[in-house]
Amino acid sequence: MAGYISNIAASFSERSYDTKSELEAVPPAEKQIILVFGKEPVADTASWSIHLRREVTSQHFANVAGMIKGSTKPDEFVIFSGHYDHLGILPSEAGDSIANGADDDASGTTAVIMLSKYFKKHPPQRSVIFVAFTAEESGGHGSRYFSEHQDPDKVVAMFNIEMIGKESKFGKNSAFITGYERSSFGPILQRNLKGSSFTFHPDPYPEQNLFYRSDNATLARQGVPAHTISTTQIDKDHFYHTVRDELSTLDIKNITDIIKAIAISAGTIVNGTDTPTRIEKALLKK
Repeated sequence: MAGYISNIAASFSERSYDTKSELEAVPPAEKQIILVFGKEPVADTASWSIHLRREVTSQHFANVAGMIKGSTKPDEFVIFSGHYDHLGILPSEAGDSIANGADDDASGTTAVIMLSKYFKKHPPQRSVIFVAFTAEESGGHGSRYFSEHQDPDKVVAMFNIEMIGKESKFGKNSAFITGYERSSFGPILQRNLKGSSFTFHPDPYPEQNLFYRSDNATLARQGVPAHTISTTQIDKDHFYHTVRDELSTLDIKNITDIIKAIAISAGTIVNGTDTPTRIEKALLKK
């Protein structure tokens, strides 16, 4: 049941509390969700008595960010992001209990670092923010904090990069964009790649709700054309969220090709000649 319970925990992660005072401010009826699993069938008339003691401790987390100021449009911002946290320690497999997160999302943070070096050599017209978010895996707290401390009306687009370490279901030289249909972001990127062999596709896994499961979601809810670029075959990736998500499982050329494609396809957005349409906020209420 471990995977099932983990998914349930993830779906309730938005109800976590950062401090003891936040927890105490919540009405008692809303504080706890308790799941009880029994090895044997339990009668519908059975009663339960549960005694629970909970201690809340705080821990400091930090986003890591940098910016290249735009030369002609410094008050318009383009964001390139990935998350640097992962799951930490998991049950040991063959003596290994460290969840490295090589694909999820060291591949994405690598892209952010390389793109920062690229745009340092190719100074942008709009200001470009490069950010590695914390606490994506525990509820998106890093990107939520970031979104609360910036003006969404000044953010032109967000390139969130997540899990680009393996070939996509569309083959080599391809990636997909979550929420492709929600703005003109994807078509702009594809147009800028005209003449190349690289293609961007709509998200092939709509049932996975990937648009809402990464750091783009908090800015998208503010109306920002914020999308995640990925190649993961999420429906059959046996390394996803395991201790086996290691460097040896990644296709480095695939990562390199995608980073190059993002750099080129972002050109007109970064230089101020293209502006993606905004995401309609009403569409994001869930």
